Amino acid sequence: MSVRNLKKLFRPQSVAIIGASNAPGTVGAIAMRNLLQGGFKGPIMPVNPKYQAIQGVLAYKDVNDLPLVPDLAVVCVPPAELSGVIDRLGARGCPAAVVVTTGLDLLPSADGQTSLTQDLMATAQRHDLRLLGPSSLGVMVPGIGLNASFAPHAALPGRIAFVSQSGAMCAAVLDWAAPKGIGFSHFISLGAGLDTNFGDILDYLGSDPDTRAILLYVESIDERRNFMSAARAAARNKPVLAIKAGRNADGARAARSHTGQMAGSDLVYDAAMRRAGMLRVYDIEELFAAVETLSVVSRPKGERLAILTNGGGIGVMAVDDLYDLGGSLAELSEETLGKLDTVLPAGWSYSNPVDIIGDAPGTRYADALSVLVQAREIDSILVMHTPVSVASSTEIAEKVIALARQHKRSNITTCWVGDQLVSSARKAFHAAGIPTFDTPRQAVQAFMHTVEYRRNQELLMETPLSLPTEFTPNTVIARMVVETALSQGRTVLSEPEAKAILNAYGIPTVETHIARTPEDCRAIAEEMGGPLALKILSPDLTHKSDRGGVQLNIETPEECFQAAEQMTRRLRAALPDARLEGFTVQRMERRPGAHELIVGVATDPIFGPVILFGQGGTAVEVIGDRAVALPPLNMALGAELISRTRVYKLLQGYRAHAPADMEAICLTLIQVAQMIVDIPEIIELDINPLFADENGVVALDARMAIRKTSLISGADRMAIRPYPRELEEDFTMKGGRTCLLRPIRPEDEPNHHILVSRLTPEDIRFRFFGLVQELPHSQMARLTQIDYDREMAFIATDTDANGQQETLGVVRAVTDPDNEETEFSIVVRSDLKGSGLARQMMKKMIRYCRDRGTHTMVGQVLKDNGRMLHFVESLGFRRVKTIDHDVVEVALDLQGSLPF
Repeated sequence: MSVRNLKKLFRPQSVAIIGASNAPGTVGAIAMRNLLQGGFKGPIMPVNPKYQAIQGVLAYKDVNDLPLVPDLAVVCVPPAELSGVIDRLGARGCPAAVVVTTGLDLLPSADGQTSLTQDLMATAQRHDLRLLGPSSLGVMVPGIGLNASFAPHAALPGRIAFVSQSGAMCAAVLDWAAPKGIGFSHFISLGAGLDTNFGDILDYLGSDPDTRAILLYVESIDERRNFMSAARAAARNKPVLAIKAGRNADGARAARSHTGQMAGSDLVYDAAMRRAGMLRVYDIEELFAAVETLSVVSRPKGERLAILTNGGGIGVMAVDDLYDLGGSLAELSEETLGKLDTVLPAGWSYSNPVDIIGDAPGTRYADALSVLVQAREIDSILVMHTPVSVASSTEIAEKVIALARQHKRSNITTCWVGDQLVSSARKAFHAAGIPTFDTPRQAVQAFMHTVEYRRNQELLMETPLSLPTEFTPNTVIARMVVETALSQGRTVLSEPEAKAILNAYGIPTVETHIARTPEDCRAIAEEMGGPLALKILSPDLTHKSDRGGVQLNIETPEECFQAAEQMTRRLRAALPDARLEGFTVQRMERRPGAHELIVGVATDPIFGPVILFGQGGTAVEVIGDRAVALPPLNMALGAELISRTRVYKLLQGYRAHAPADMEAICLTLIQVAQMIVDIPEIIELDINPLFADENGVVALDARMAIRKTSLISGADRMAIRPYPRELEEDFTMKGGRTCLLRPIRPEDEPNHHILVSRLTPEDIRFRFFGLVQELPHSQMARLTQIDYDREMAFIATDTDANGQQETLGVVRAVTDPDNEETEFSIVVRSDLKGSGLARQMMKKMIRYCRDRGTHTMVGQVLKDNGRMLHFVESLGFRRVKTIDHDVVEVALDLQGSLPF
């Protein structure tokens, strides 16, 4: 996770080409030609001992002969020479290099002990030299004339960044984009991504003012947490879209559970991109269509689409496509229908799609559109047109453009169907910045891109509800069960053991007893009374029902005995070597109408643990109704996960069936997510079925796979760092009031608004450098929904006189991706000054940042805020500079000695 030297990589002042050549068709010759033709204004220095001049530019025999240290080196030398070249560049102080050389893994290093790749990386790290590649096509930044690549075409200037792991895809996209006039702010080929990966690039581009949107072509991800943190940060600032190649992996075939078989890698990538606020697309044309729509159309406030058309056929096609893609058609109000009726001729459709009849001229389009843009029940409008001989397609387009300019906040997309007769209209839309598409499906898909992007952004910003029930898991019991099984050499827990862990986390389970023999089954049945369920207990049987290992509705002890005997015979006949450890006798859970669900955990090789939810039962794989999400989860994320399944509609209730207890289902998902944070040994889990109805949930069966690990916490294997509960501590203020100091959570947003509202005007000016009445939800969400891997905010919380939780103060530190510097801010409720709370919160934050290796803590304080300046100086800060005459920057060396 680093942006170190990336500015030199993407905005160099000078470039050297090591291995430049005059030989036609060679990489060195193409790279030199591209750099010269790109219009780069700085020095270009070719290096090759074979030539006195290369393509008319004085050449140098070696890196050591260069007249100045290049900001960027483009290296196109044979693999065996690569490490030596990087070593000499690093010794000269060159900060960045693009390595186009391929084939490094095929050859050993000079000492024969490592690969050339390892040797290259070690050499670059020794000199703090940033690498792009190897096997990179290169990098282009058209805005500064930089074409440091051997691509066959130059990129046009624009405001879209394209980043790809595939050089071939880079070449294809360049060829596709050029005739369409699509330009780029950055065009980056990662190659092998040895030193610079997607996360690093996203960190850089996310704050680049010249980049309006970021497009990714992804084949694989290596550093999951770096990628997720960077993607979430970038997606808050601008659209981030991705194509993921290799969607049909077979990695789940060897899984031992339903969840492992169902949570395929592509589903996990989908969940990761959604959680990061990105938009996933599936081909190049869709990628650029999506970015055109997202960068031009303002984000719609909802998902209701109105369709205005002069052709009923294309309108119906659009509606079909809309429903196929999961969209919603706006239901026009009586008021809107009445207004349309006054401006449209008899015979119009009087519904949505609004069919204004084939002979509609531009004025009719404008009249109808002026009604639709003001209708509160409409979020976006698709204007469609098919050419007719009695009306001008271009004149209609001009009317639509004029009205769109009058209503700039309206979300209008167009679809002029045809070719020659509508080409000038399409050009007019392009010139006006209004998205236009050739077919109904393309247009509807563009609308759905805005819908999906909006949904994903809302996940980043949504304030979750508090938990309906606070649960404190009994981790001691859960760990004891797991450690006992591992000490016995087992990797799969028995059903009773798995249920014991579920109980430890507050997940209701059915009463279950273990019987070793059929006679034990009879005795337990005598004691429990019917109806009962009997299940065979064998570590070699993954799915018990497939082998006749489940018997339901047992009423008498003798039935229970007979069922156990029959199960034993069936197992011995089918699997003579299978271990039989006994049986489980369970209370039959009679819940007529309850839904059978599955909740599970699988471990993805890239993103770590994932949570699965869907419709359960014995036919769970056949039904195939499932969705996955990355942990950790809260109530909002749990509800969103459930909503992506087909069973969700059934859970909401239908006919005589009452709605299921959604809070209980969400809480179960959260409890499972917490379980895998606390117990890193858990690698797979099935709760199937989980009964759910209006009375709550109960787990009928559970299966859990485990393995030994050196990890102390499951948080270390997760793609998103979970809430760090270990950082909670109590503090007693002067006067005796005790509060809890803890990391901030998304559900703290409402109390954060109250905290700001109770600050004095002076405290607001000192904290926000101006008078702020109220922070909008979008800004407050960014303050409360933090990435614990990159920033930290500690709040002080306590209960008020009415027993309600309240926030007393907050201290925050935001750290740069290189972990060099962190910037702090602090505010404590005005009536608590002098209580010692602010000092304790600052000391807690300073210790936290020092422990994670951050070098310096800085902050900005208004010059007339003498109390704050004195306060931070007492903690070891010193004044380093004055900004704009009225702001003082203070700094603290976190790795030096502290006065406390």
